[in-house]
Amino acid sequence: MEKQTEDLQELLERLWPEVRRRHLFPEIPTPRFESNPSPVAMEMRNKQIILNLEYVNTMSRMLPAATVLEALLDHGISHYTCCPWDLSTHLRFYARAKEILNEGDLARRATDLFMDIVADTHAVKERQSSLPLLYKSGARKGFEKIICSLYQRIWGVDLGCPGDDETVSRLATIPYLDKRRWMVSLSRFIRGIRPLLEEADSPISDEHTRMGKHGFQQYAPEEIDQALREFAVEAESPEQFADVFEDLQTQLEEVKQDVDEGMGHGAGSPVDANRLYYMKLAENYALPLHKKDMRGSGHLHPHSHRPWEVCQPFQDLDPWCSFGKYLPGITQIWQRKEGQIYGKKEKTPNCLIMIDSSGSMIDPRTHLSYAVLGGGCAADSYLRHDAQVAVYNFSDALAGGREYLPFTRSRSLIYQVLCRYFGGGTALDLDEVTSVAEDSEADIFLITDMQITNLDQTISRFSRLDNRVTAVHVGKKSGALRFIKASVKNQNISVFGVNSSNDIPRIVLGSVRNYLAVE
Repeated sequence: MEKQTEDLQELLERLWPEVRRRHLFPEIPTPRFESNPSPVAMEMRNKQIILNLEYVNTMSRMLPAATVLEALLDHGISHYTCCPWDLSTHLRFYARAKEILNEGDLARRATDLFMDIVADTHAVKERQSSLPLLYKSGARKGFEKIICSLYQRIWGVDLGCPGDDETVSRLATIPYLDKRRWMVSLSRFIRGIRPLLEEADSPISDEHTRMGKHGFQQYAPEEIDQALREFAVEAESPEQFADVFEDLQTQLEEVKQDVDEGMGHGAGSPVDANRLYYMKLAENYALPLHKKDMRGSGHLHPHSHRPWEVCQPFQDLDPWCSFGKYLPGITQIWQRKEGQIYGKKEKTPNCLIMIDSSGSMIDPRTHLSYAVLGGGCAADSYLRHDAQVAVYNFSDALAGGREYLPFTRSRSLIYQVLCRYFGGGTALDLDEVTSVAEDSEADIFLITDMQITNLDQTISRFSRLDNRVTAVHVGKKSGALRFIKASVKNQNISVFGVNSSNDIPRIVLGSVRNYLAVE
């Protein structure tokens, strides 16, 4: 047995360069063998193909070992180079399948089957694979009979399968290799096999899926981070993102610690899906930040030389540049100039984000909240410029409906407070807010629907501040017009609105940039 394994390893090393060449040299590590009692032929972990030694030995009794290995390698590489290609595509497939089937395990099985069909068809049609020989020689039971009949139909190869039935005829009309229509094709595929999936004694199971599961465990932590960022943009709602993310976490228990740490959480700490949704969504938009104008420091320092005149003081003379002589026109005197700095610490000011989470605002857990997204984009902008951010989340602050996060650089804590939803009335504790702003000399970023009960007092108090104030109103409300009119004469206050529901991230980014971006 050991000798047989060594022979297979030698054969694999000889075949691998040729298979890679046929698939245009994908950058994946050399496959390896692993003993596995399950009937699964191969699987992928971190993009490495894992071949089932027992399966290869069994099939090698019916086919040459080189044919078996080439077929399995073609299948695995096609998953990497064609379908799903990356985790973003895999998540979209799974989200659509779960939306249709409303059950995670069924959605995973349907997604695996669809990706297998696309990958196998790509290998056969585009790379002249020996997969037909493997399917023709293998034992077929349960749903594999339907898949074999489908392959026989769309590949145009005799696989010794029974005649077409109604299900196969419907599935054969799907354009599996058209990437632009994959989401529509997946929906049609699921509708075609749904009766089989939902049967109590369904023939579709892990044991009947020869090529095995293609779960999320094959992806590296950095791929997961990128995919979540992209999926946050495409998700229909925060609820859908949270639903898919929780299923993703379930399949990634063995790498959960790496994923959590990469997302800004300590090892073993839970990841809040709603908070992560807005974090990943905001990462897609970068807001360039305009620093405060320079001002005089009040101190003079030597800047340049000029000739000394008799009427000028002696303390500014520079004997080292005057040849040791005190003569008008020859002796040099220092010309002093006032220094300039950025505020007191020569850096971008910190930012106090004030976000309205009253009952008239959208609950960020169920629908996309413009307020949370806008606040997140502003926070990310200041954090990228090495500033700190404080968050003041308020509803009826005077009645205790508020949460304050002191200045910090922790994105996790910032988004945690941004996503808090009170759902009550709307009033600001102006003494508390202005005290924080004046003591810190921070910029103020207020985002609300302007339905604040003490709005007039808020406008009056902000107009007396030296801090830069950006006020964003969500929707067209009468309070917004009052705020705009009252702040026209105040150069430190900029007011603009978010009124469209079609492309919220872009509108928030463009509007904020008008105030924060360098012209």
